[in-house]
Amino acid sequence: MDFGEFEEDLFMADERKMVTIKEEGEIGSVKIADEVLATIVGLAATEVQGVSALAGNATNDLIAKKGGKALSKGVKVANEGQDITVDLSIRIDYGYSIPAVSMAVQERVKAAIENMTGMNVVKVNVAVSDVAMDEE
Repeated sequence: MDFGEFEEDLFMADERKMVTIKEEGEIGSVKIADEVLATIVGLAATEVQGVSALAGNATNDLIAKKGGKALSKGVKVANEGQDITVDLSIRIDYGYSIPAVSMAVQERVKAAIENMTGMNVVKVNVAVSDVAMDEE
């Protein structure tokens, strides 16, 4: 199998939506699946102190055990060319400032996507769907 057939199998047989970050050049093109962008968002958001989990997940421990698929739950990534808009839903730990944590999530997500992909993040919309209470 030559590389052309491999590329066709990788990008055509797979029905995932892909974002091209580098057009065909001397060596080739670079494409990123939307699920990869969503996973980057999930990882960045859960690194912020005060974020209990992405919406729909019980705890960060549960996210870690489930792997990448769980990190993209509650995340929607839309793109127009190289411009990215992110919508995500989080659970916040009780006692943390919702505006402060949300702003930190926005900054962390924007930086993560821009640093890892070179794409431009135009919006990061955060919805706080729940407050996590300490279980002691």
